[in-house]
Amino acid sequence: QVQLVESGGGLVQPGGSLRLSCTASGIIFGIYAMGWYRQAPGKERELVARITAGGRTNYLDSVKGRFTISRDNAKNTVYLQMNSLIPEDTAVYYCTALKYSGYKYQSAYWGQGTQVAVSS
Repeated sequence: QVQLVESGGGLVQPGGSLRLSCTASGIIFGIYAMGWYRQAPGKERELVARITAGGRTNYLDSVKGRFTISRDNAKNTVYLQMNSLIPEDTAVYYCTALKYSGYKYQSAYWGQGTQVAVSS
């Protein structure tokens, strides 16, 4: 049984920081790319950051320089460090395990999501 369990969300003031964690079980974590998506009310889900099995990273333009994705294969965990948060970052954040298929990454498994709210 595959599980991706996110934690670390919450309410933070603009300019603040949060670190999201996602711990996986039931998969060979080290062979998967891992990603963080987010979905704000009334908007489509969007890819925020991705890290390949080899450690290569990609970011949504609006979070570059503020967010950092990393992984610890020994702990089966991927992190999203979010700094300089702005109200537009408010969303439910989802962790996903990605497979490379058909010349693109596709989500194989999803976590349940964790709410991030940025407000004064």
